[in-house]
Amino acid sequence: MASTEEAKLQHFLQWLQLNRVELRGCEIKYCDSNKGFGIFYANDASDGIPLVVPLDLAITPMRVLQDPFLGPECRAMFEEGEVDDRLLMILFLTVERLRKNSSWKPYLDMLPTTFGTPLWFIDDEFIELKGTSVHRATELQKKQLQSLYDDKVKDLVKKLLILDGDSKGEVHFEDFLWANSIFWTRALNIPLPRSYVFPQIQEEQNSCIPNIIKDSGAFTDQISSGNLVSGMDEKSTDVHGFESQVNRGTSSSMQEEILWVEGLVPGIDFCNHDLKAAATWEVDNTGLKTGVPLSMYLLSVEQSPCHMQKEISISYGNKGNEELLYLYGFVIDNNPDDYLMVHYPMELFKNVPFSESKGQLLEAQKAEMRCLLHKTLLDRGFFPASTLKNEQNGKSTDHQVCNYSWSGQRKTPSYLNKLVFPEAFLTALRTISMEEDELSRVSSLLEELAESGGRQPLDSETRAAVWEACGDSGALQVLVDLLNVKMMDLEEGSGTEDNDTELLEKALMTEIPEQHTSGTDSCIPHKMSRNRWSSIVYRRGQKQLTRLFLKEAEHALQLSLSEGN
Repeated sequence: MASTEEAKLQHFLQWLQLNRVELRGCEIKYCDSNKGFGIFYANDASDGIPLVVPLDLAITPMRVLQDPFLGPECRAMFEEGEVDDRLLMILFLTVERLRKNSSWKPYLDMLPTTFGTPLWFIDDEFIELKGTSVHRATELQKKQLQSLYDDKVKDLVKKLLILDGDSKGEVHFEDFLWANSIFWTRALNIPLPRSYVFPQIQEEQNSCIPNIIKDSGAFTDQISSGNLVSGMDEKSTDVHGFESQVNRGTSSSMQEEILWVEGLVPGIDFCNHDLKAAATWEVDNTGLKTGVPLSMYLLSVEQSPCHMQKEISISYGNKGNEELLYLYGFVIDNNPDDYLMVHYPMELFKNVPFSESKGQLLEAQKAEMRCLLHKTLLDRGFFPASTLKNEQNGKSTDHQVCNYSWSGQRKTPSYLNKLVFPEAFLTALRTISMEEDELSRVSSLLEELAESGGRQPLDSETRAAVWEACGDSGALQVLVDLLNVKMMDLEEGSGTEDNDTELLEKALMTEIPEQHTSGTDSCIPHKMSRNRWSSIVYRRGQKQLTRLFLKEAEHALQLSLSEGN
């Protein structure tokens, strides 16, 4: 490690010690140019807790609002709705990085200055994502961030720097982009007692509660619409044993309400990702586990003594490459948690015949216009990769339609338990594909039910009426069309899945943007930047999943037509 990096690390370790962070059985070391710094076992922590960080050190919306320098200005904007909780923390990072005498400098100096997320790709790397959901989402994200910077952030940061006595300080879009990337790649969703989030002395200011508390959001909302991510549950609640965290945090005689708050926890945020995590992080509200009340700590998952110098990794969750690349800047080759997002575009729906009536039916059925097709769904489909997992096909309950047929004219499909597509999405496609006579029949069935039962039909009954009227073939044809279009978009300009495999096999990974070299010898390994490699791995995975799910949809369509459904 270079002497400058070693000096930064020493300053950071001193800063952690001053802020009561306890490295009980670990050390922070430089990994490589891709990972940056990481946390490693240094000795055997007998209680399995190698690191403890007081949550007073965490960068949260509450901390920003209580900051003696930034707080007064930010609180006024926050209460007026001019900034949300995430922008508060991103502003804090932007300003503190530019302040000459920031008390956060030892921590900020340790953070990466470049990232593997598509926002930071050069043009030759970004073009590899063309046709993917990430490409569309990143283009819009760039525009939104630039607009936010121009309209609000730039002048605000300048104002804060002037208040700090730095009238000549310059702020650039890259400073804001850096802070935005730091937040999204390192933030955690932290379970905290209500009394900690909102001390009694500040109860009169609790009108901000809905803006600070974060519910688990849907990453797919952002990707499917191409929007800037604004609902992601970072390193999310499906990973770290959060049920045990909340139970441990509320095991006192009075079960205090737990609120989930986003924030950065210096020290903990140097843990890198691994599917086979060496540790989880948990919150100790009472101090019974660590001796430090209101702290976050790492808990080793291994029962046996830890291997010296082994990296202490955590899992960011069972996430597909689409999410990993967009939010964190890396991918996993042959990712077991990969998925394909399929959606029916709203702009197309507006031009569908009888769209107003169909829109009402979609709402009545609680139908969904998009779905995530996880790779594991294929194990119970028509063409499973593993016959062992296929044994549970007959036990599936994902495709329940109320009684299927009221008249008995439609028989329960023989392929029902082999369908891998979510019923809520198929419901939407059935409704969209209905012809005029089918729509009229649905109306008649629902009117008959309402008159006989004296109530409005349930959503399950409405779904049954739609299936009675039109069966599956129309929906499956629309699905086949959507998947064909998705495949054409993915292959345009980059070729087939086999083309991507060939590129990856010939690739010689580099950590710098690749240099274009002359020569025609196809046997010579081609230098490839990590960003481009990540893009091709992700793109190939999307092509593979599209091909496999298209095969499932086409086979289901053939069966539905043959059975009159």
